[in-house]
Amino acid sequence: METSSELKWGTVLSYIQMILNVVIGLTYSRFMIRLLGKSEYGLYQTVSSTISMLSVLNLGFNAGYVKFFAKYKQRKDEENIYRLNGMFLIVFSAIGLIALLCGGYLITHLELVFDEGLTTEEYALARVLMFLLTINLGISFPMSVFSAIIVSNEQFIFLKLIGMLRTVVGPLVNIPLLLMGFRSVGLVLSSLAFSLITDVIYIYYVLAKLHNKFHFSKFEKGLFKSLFSFTIFIAINMIVDQINDNIDRVLLGRFQGTASVAVYSIGTNLYMYYMTISTSVSGAFTPRIHALYNAFDNPKQRDSRVSELFIKVGRIQFLILMLFASGLVIFGKPFIRFWAGSGYDESYNVLLLIMLPASIPLIQNLGIEIQRAANKHQFRSIAYLVMAICNLILTIYLCQIYGATGAAFGTGISLILANGIVMNIFYYKALGIDIPNFWRNITRMLAGMLPAFLVGGIIMKMAMMERAVTMLLLITAYSLIYCACVWFFSMNKYEKELIAAPVRKALKRLERKHD
Repeated sequence: METSSELKWGTVLSYIQMILNVVIGLTYSRFMIRLLGKSEYGLYQTVSSTISMLSVLNLGFNAGYVKFFAKYKQRKDEENIYRLNGMFLIVFSAIGLIALLCGGYLITHLELVFDEGLTTEEYALARVLMFLLTINLGISFPMSVFSAIIVSNEQFIFLKLIGMLRTVVGPLVNIPLLLMGFRSVGLVLSSLAFSLITDVIYIYYVLAKLHNKFHFSKFEKGLFKSLFSFTIFIAINMIVDQINDNIDRVLLGRFQGTASVAVYSIGTNLYMYYMTISTSVSGAFTPRIHALYNAFDNPKQRDSRVSELFIKVGRIQFLILMLFASGLVIFGKPFIRFWAGSGYDESYNVLLLIMLPASIPLIQNLGIEIQRAANKHQFRSIAYLVMAICNLILTIYLCQIYGATGAAFGTGISLILANGIVMNIFYYKALGIDIPNFWRNITRMLAGMLPAFLVGGIIMKMAMMERAVTMLLLITAYSLIYCACVWFFSMNKYEKELIAAPVRKALKRLERKHD
């Protein structure tokens, strides 16, 4: 199948997977939260966040693989691609071993994470969870080489189908495990089993379908040095992401206890679904960006094409994200009460304090790959590191006073300063992206959404949303109003055609069947 077709259908499947993730994830999470209870759910989230922070050992090498693969592919140099495969497998196997050792140390020194805030039974459970999650992480490093190969070959349809299968089958297995009393340990064991099965499928696909090989000698001179100099700043950025994504839970677990972690996690889990909507679009364009930088010798032509793509993707992301963002502002509080149960009202504050500032980088996340393709990602990493340190200091102070809301406030402030101001200046000055035109586009689109926001504000103030059926009807009504507003006032011809073309094809097929 041609690359353009892979990209097209990969993007379509990304949205199908996204919808499945949201619908199935919310349904499954509702069972999990209620069956585990606030304390164990908070413990599970804290341990998961702690182990997730070890993923910084990746050092950004996956992004490095995509860059060097694109270079060798442009030259049609299969031999160096195979050597690249072999070198990455060696490197990631070593990283996996280091991850196992780090996880083992944390298992025997849990007081570093939880201080003295757990009971004897909770400490025992935390050790079991941390052991299983450490095994999963250690294996995932060498196996990530195979997924990187599949991504670099732009096999999006295969990847998305596997992802969709895991999305559907996972909860079908996990919910019975929870009902049978296996609780959080059963969830982690299930995750480990699914990861191993997926890894075996990826290995088979790379070797048997893509016919890739692994050569473990005669690496290109200076390759590792070039790779490391490229990825070191990506590694810094990964550290920043871990501070922003996980350190709040770890600090809350230490200073406030697992119940506060549970409250924070409800808000951030909803935000993660929101973030998935954005990355499901931009992720498919990663190889395309690197191809553009390899194809153009003229910087002005290249920057013009990159700006065009940046604005095009950003507009689509904004149209979709604003439906969910405005919906969560309007319906978030009663939805959280219905979804998670009583005792989680503060989660609404956490959601808004993180989601709204994060909307800026989410509609511009194609810029991350543009920086990497241009080998100008160093500034972003340094700027984010400074802001992450500020976030860390703010969170340590605020979470002890204001709990989950204080932790979210520190993260929100860092997102506004780093992404809303600093990075937009950098995109414009250093990468040649037409940021003024980008924000002119966003402002015009936002103006077209104002009638829908006004209706949403009235619903928020006046509607009684104590019953799920009432809330569902109001969400449907608001969504229809929003879609009508953006169609008539916000969308351009290209965006309308993205919707109209498949509809016309479907209608033609129906007509043929009737004939």
